[in-house]
Amino acid sequence: MAHIGSIDYIYEVNNKVYNFEIELDWKQLEFLRQIEKFEITWTLFTQRENSSLYQLKTLATIQSIGSSTRIEGSKLSNKQVQTLLENIDISQIEDRDSQEVIGYYNTLDIITENPSDLRISESTVKNLHNVLLKQSEKDQWHKGLYKQHSNAVQASFPDGSTQIIFRTTEPGYATEDAMKSLVKWFNSKDDINPIVKTAAFVYEFLSIHPFQDGNGRLSRLLTTLLLLQKGYNWIEYVSFEHEIESKKKKYYQALRNCQAQRPNENISEWIEFFLSSLINLTKKLSKKLEISESALTPKQKSVYIFINNNPETKMGEIIKGTEISRATVKRILSTLIESKMIEKNGQGAGTNYRMKSGT
Repeated sequence: MAHIGSIDYIYEVNNKVYNFEIELDWKQLEFLRQIEKFEITWTLFTQRENSSLYQLKTLATIQSIGSSTRIEGSKLSNKQVQTLLENIDISQIEDRDSQEVIGYYNTLDIITENPSDLRISESTVKNLHNVLLKQSEKDQWHKGLYKQHSNAVQASFPDGSTQIIFRTTEPGYATEDAMKSLVKWFNSKDDINPIVKTAAFVYEFLSIHPFQDGNGRLSRLLTTLLLLQKGYNWIEYVSFEHEIESKKKKYYQALRNCQAQRPNENISEWIEFFLSSLINLTKKLSKKLEISESALTPKQKSVYIFINNNPETKMGEIIKGTEISRATVKRILSTLIESKMIEKNGQGAGTNYRMKSGT
């Protein structure tokens, strides 16, 4: 085991001391090595070619917003999110799902625009929370403010009953002290691997659950911010949120297993989940980058990447998403099908395209 670091939280109200340990085994250290190795691949790619970067980022943004809001109960699909963002009219947004999508989009935009300007502080975290919930009418009373009421994490069952899974930090002085300690620790600990440090920060943030609502969404936005600040720019071109959504059960299980030990827990299980999620993202992005090594033209690559990110997409959607003419898209689709890189399904108006099975 490799001992990485520890953190203490002191609650002056009830004199409680919370701390957790981080110990990495060889598997987790190998994950870190693989992520750093991917950094070299990504750097070389961005230096050599940037024609596909805009599309990758746009698609990842839509996927991230859709996934993160669905994790918290939204019903909007990625296509509905895209349509909403393309036709934003704040004055007409009345349903909660749409309000949450706009809030997430605005917060993500601030984070990705100038991440280095957002020093990690209580003020920064509160301001981001304020933007996140700014469009939500239901949340106006608590946006940007630490929680005023207990917000224990509960599980809901089909019969309508609920069960408390984890009791978060109590509101008032306890939450204020916990957040002060977390921010102080983060800004003073320079001897911890930045990815592990990010994972630890997010874990404790979720354990504290400092705001009345929006903690899950904000934790995923903070993940992106912290990774960008440490130079992991490729995180903008994949969706960490989608990875969490696809492994929602494991995500909550890892958190619960560690939080159940509070105080004085070992959070290695959460660290491993976090690292394995990033590894999966680098693998997915690597596959998308491999197409750039082929003999495809820039427009062919653009169509291929769009289909890769939008399974069972129709020609009209490809044309709109890539801004390539219908005639050219039609020729490209034929080429990709003949090359067995994609496959065609359905017929007539229902015709759609997706990656070739096994690709």
